[in-house]
Amino acid sequence: MKQIEQIAAGQNFSAACVGKLSGLSDYELTLGPDTKITGKVFGGAAVGATGGEFSFQVFRPGTETGFLHTHKTHEELYFFLSGKGEFQVDGQTFPIEEGSVVRVAPDGRRSVRNNGTEPLVMLCVQYRGATFTAEDAADGVILTDPVKW
Repeated sequence: MKQIEQIAAGQNFSAACVGKLSGLSDYELTLGPDTKITGKVFGGAAVGATGGEFSFQVFRPGTETGFLHTHKTHEELYFFLSGKGEFQVDGQTFPIEEGSVVRVAPDGRRSVRNNGTEPLVMLCVQYRGATFTAEDAADGVILTDPVKW
């Protein structure tokens, strides 16, 4: 089974690499003795994330999540990086493709499928819902220090 590679770390950062997206099929996520998901890898622990989680997943043509799921408190953003397919939330199905972004509230009953002819690659970012405020939008601070490469 493929592992995430650590790239660098410091006091205020950490970096990792899942490898080429074309190689996501080499990952396997085990959720239990009878539940294994090929082509999915979670990365939050690899970078020491403290406010959310993320995963990359690839769906081969003709494959799907295989189940509906919800969350207790976490909202999710799904970024589709390549391919085409369909997304379903609360019984509503709609097309997604490279460049599509879908936000799902914790209670949304969701699933994904690849009904296209090429791999469907997705990045999912999970975080506690209803926490971002207008004040948070102004949280960034631009520094006057010059950038030195």
